[in-house]
Amino acid sequence: MEKQSENASCTGLLGQEQSASLDKGRQGKHKLSVCSKICYAIGGAPYQITGCALGFFLQIYLLDVVQMSAFNASIILFSGRVWDAITDPLVGFFVSKSSWTGFGRLMPWIILSTPFAVISYFLIWFVPGFTGGQVLWYLTFYCLFQTLVTCFHVPYSALTMFISKEQSDRDSATGYRMTVEVLGTVLGTAIQGQIVGKVDETCVLNSSQNQSLDSGTSPQDLESLTNMRQAYMIAAGVICAIYVLCAIVLSLGVHERRDSCELLSDQPISFWQGLKLVMSHGPYIKLITGFLFTSLAFMLLEGNFALFLKYTLQHRKHFQNILLVIMISATLTVPFWQWFLTRFGKKTAVYFGISSVVPFLIVAGVLQINLIITYVVAVAAGLSVAAAFLLPWSMLPDVIDDFVLKNPDSPGHEAIFFSFYVFFTKFASGVSLGISTLSLDFAGYHTGICDQPESVNVTLKLLVCAAPILMILIGLLLFKLYPIDEEKRKENKKALQLIRDNDRDSDSDSIELASNV
Repeated sequence: MEKQSENASCTGLLGQEQSASLDKGRQGKHKLSVCSKICYAIGGAPYQITGCALGFFLQIYLLDVVQMSAFNASIILFSGRVWDAITDPLVGFFVSKSSWTGFGRLMPWIILSTPFAVISYFLIWFVPGFTGGQVLWYLTFYCLFQTLVTCFHVPYSALTMFISKEQSDRDSATGYRMTVEVLGTVLGTAIQGQIVGKVDETCVLNSSQNQSLDSGTSPQDLESLTNMRQAYMIAAGVICAIYVLCAIVLSLGVHERRDSCELLSDQPISFWQGLKLVMSHGPYIKLITGFLFTSLAFMLLEGNFALFLKYTLQHRKHFQNILLVIMISATLTVPFWQWFLTRFGKKTAVYFGISSVVPFLIVAGVLQINLIITYVVAVAAGLSVAAAFLLPWSMLPDVIDDFVLKNPDSPGHEAIFFSFYVFFTKFASGVSLGISTLSLDFAGYHTGICDQPESVNVTLKLLVCAAPILMILIGLLLFKLYPIDEEKRKENKKALQLIRDNDRDSDSDSIELASNV
């Protein structure tokens, strides 16, 4: 009898606390703080810093610093990206099955993966003393780092749905995150490019001289190569320190809310069930297909633009600064695109934002442009890069909300949605990077020379100008099929809010009944 009284008392107290919490929720007082948004946004920097450094510089590092053949470099780039793509849905599946802990469901993945990720990243930029197993060395640590950074980024991406139950908060946090992530690309480009750019690089005038140097490298060339390798290691060390710092800020400043979405489920599902449900949702397929082509366009630009600037446009001493201008332009224009998509809608922002770079790519591919025009093209490219960064992550939550409304009995798939989107883009980028690097080998690319054959210059123009333009146009045509416009998004938002209000009312009735008992 005493125990029943104690239980009734506890139930009544719980009812009072939950009723008060519900009242506060109705009054909109549980808004996500600016500090939490900033801490959440900072967590997105490591992925972009390391990804930008690898995307812009790994190819040219393997070719001109490690002095690996283009064929071997293509094996590393292709295999690493494909492996990275495979790990995304697998990590997303295991994350979705994770249980709640004292740190949350997603945060333990972020915390535990960080120390191993920074070690493997540093070893990517270290040139081992042996030459026979270099391909295996770089392939191992590249794949290892991609696995570990996936264990960081997939939970971090899914964290968007767990930091607040309000769509406005999630959109606002996404805006903060995109600003910091594009700023992270600036940091990655600046750190890697400016440190490496301080080293005077020597080269020979043509391939015949390069062949004569194969048998014996001059002391001056050897010293320059050694200094360049040390510069890449210093840059890697700085980036690793920033990676750890951002992970600490994220883990201390952001807390997962288990009640962020009342429609989420703790019940694990099988991998194939999750795959079938996600891939059967029409708006999701149409969204990722469109972004697949537009992402490929910018990945081809990212992977080959340094070589294009260095050899085709002959801006050898300025290429790192031009890359930096692209990222600065992207950072400054993210707030503009955030305003644009709220004012005119997300689909309209896709059409205007991503297509704005096309005229400038045509100019770069057709004309022999000077340094000033190259900087103008870089600014225009940054404008489109910002839109390409912001829009997919802003539109994916809309697709998830649509899925929840159409599948109310199958919640809890947020991590799978995000991870499969990343899977398709990374797999396609791996294929494109592998083919593009292999095409340079077929075109006759030579390491360590100042002037590449004309066939290499033509190949670089195709990879940086013609192919991206074609993929952007295909992607924009596919976006015409995407059904969630602003009107549909607002309808879904109202429907979800109605369901949540009904759930709150049902909870209030249950609590009141338990309290009376």
